[in-house]
Amino acid sequence: MAASGGAAAQEASAVARGEYVFRAAGGCSCHTDVRRGGAFLAGGRGLETPFGTFYSPNITSDAETGIGGWSVDDFIRAMTEGVAPDGSHYFPVFPYTSFTGMSRGDLADLKAYLDSAPPVRRPNRAHDVTPPFGWRFTVGPWKWLFFERRRFRPDPDRPATWNRGAYLVTALAHCGECHTPRGLLGNLDTAFRFAGVKRGPEGQLAPNITPHKTTGIGRWSAGDIATLLKTGLRPDFDDVQGLMAEAIDNGFRYLTDEDRAAIAEYVLSLPPIDNLIEPDVKPPKSGFE
Repeated sequence: MAASGGAAAQEASAVARGEYVFRAAGGCSCHTDVRRGGAFLAGGRGLETPFGTFYSPNITSDAETGIGGWSVDDFIRAMTEGVAPDGSHYFPVFPYTSFTGMSRGDLADLKAYLDSAPPVRRPNRAHDVTPPFGWRFTVGPWKWLFFERRRFRPDPDRPATWNRGAYLVTALAHCGECHTPRGLLGNLDTAFRFAGVKRGPEGQLAPNITPHKTTGIGRWSAGDIATLLKTGLRPDFDDVQGLMAEAIDNGFRYLTDEDRAAIAEYVLSLPPIDNLIEPDVKPPKSGFE
């Protein structure tokens, strides 16, 4: 039976809102194997970590190999608790440790958007991870030690724009997952929250984004941050590379100016942390330096 005009319009609105949530999450770039010409959101992309290589799952609307057969509650439980519909635990390379802060409305809209995308039949690839980190039964105890399920709660002492930025950075965009170093068991080192990682996902450097004047982005203006999120250009006119470039191209450049400004406001309010993150080998200096 076809949906009524009102129901169809409501569904279309949910899909449109869900696409915006998808963009705010960086376009979920890890779920598309760009290097090998993989289909949109069909998974199979290898994410290199100190523990081995994790392969992203298929999150297309295919009912058998993707998430098309999931209910909204299944999806919300996966995103906020790291639990699959069959009750098994997801490894924390899936950033449910940040997505746990998302609102139910945003999650339901995101599911509507993902369900609207073309289904792709592609079975998930097994991870290539060193024991014991590849043993799924260990994730339950890991969660007991390190994971706290918590929805984002606005700070009543902060302006609405700051709270919007905090929600975007800590939940949707899950910035801390790449820009925060991890302990020996893969837990985020909260003492160095957002202070940068030399070898993050896919072995890429994730810089210090706290407002420290010398090792972070303390000399950047809010406009500098907003411009980077829209264009990928840093204040020195060099462009970002790797996963951050993908997150901008597939996600952050689609945000409103107001949301990018809110992100900048929040990031510049973070405690500055002195943590110099540099590549192993610096490029040779040119004659113009």
